[in-house]
Amino acid sequence: MSYTSTIIVTGGTSGLGYNASLILAQQNPDSLIIVSSRKDSPTSASSINKTLNQKNAVFVPLDLANLSNIRAFASTFSQNKYPPIKALLLNAALQFPEGLHFTDDGIEKTFGITHVGHALLYHLLTPHFADNARVVITASGTHDPAQKTGLPDAVYISAEMLAHPTGEWATMKNGLQRYATSKLTNILWTYALHRHLENSNSASNSAQSPSKKITINAMDPGLMPGTSLVRDWKIFSYIPNFVWFTIIPLLIPLARKLVNPNIHSPKESGAALAKLATGSEFEGVSGKYFEGNREIESSVDSYKVEFQEDLWRWTVENVSNGEEERAKFDIGR
Repeated sequence: MSYTSTIIVTGGTSGLGYNASLILAQQNPDSLIIVSSRKDSPTSASSINKTLNQKNAVFVPLDLANLSNIRAFASTFSQNKYPPIKALLLNAALQFPEGLHFTDDGIEKTFGITHVGHALLYHLLTPHFADNARVVITASGTHDPAQKTGLPDAVYISAEMLAHPTGEWATMKNGLQRYATSKLTNILWTYALHRHLENSNSASNSAQSPSKKITINAMDPGLMPGTSLVRDWKIFSYIPNFVWFTIIPLLIPLARKLVNPNIHSPKESGAALAKLATGSEFEGVSGKYFEGNREIESSVDSYKVEFQEDLWRWTVENVSNGEEERAKFDIGR
């Protein structure tokens, strides 16, 4: 079958990403759905195809902790001449509760996967975007101290400090603070990219050379019992898999009433993520933060332009290869 467009979901082989991919494949049978992660878990694309009796889902491996692998992914996309990208869902993330971990490129791994890898992927795939393409980043309410999620408060010092921690930030034992901060960078980058796209479009219009319109938004899927995001927490080594993945999700309706209304199943949050990616009601909406499909305010720090621009500058300078690529990435200056 000849497809008219492509939808890419990072971390699309399990949990939230898998459920969003399943819904997107069902609702967009004329689109190629690329589910990607470091490894398949297990045969996610074939499972989607079998469930829907379709053939529009494919698995393409992607290691966001390796910049060369991300470049290879983008090169494969180009060489295979896949149809234009109408939605890019930057969904993958990992938590490392204890210790300090680094990517193959020497970047702290939580920040490297959650932000750096995704940012490079976006920049490399931009030439393949369709007009009015949408980018949706899976963020988290854990970035906002005001939400009192139970995680340590996000602390943004600089992108360089996140990438190559020194001093107290290097010796910090609680990796969950790194996770909360990485989710803050997701939103900082959402706002920075939106602003740079707006500036770029204004410059293009004044030069009578219109550029592609791209929207970018961030979404908090809420707490989702039954996903593998917390698989490295020590406490979960004592909980049988069937309890976490099967029994606890059954308690979500009760937990939503007694604990926090922002608790959802991966299927519920997957539907919300899919709607942001392709729903007609979000066409043209950009630079926003959502809790599910409800627009809300993000944290105080997320609106600090100096943080946004520090992250933007560091990212462009450190994910690009040489001056020519850096100039292409650094749009809307």
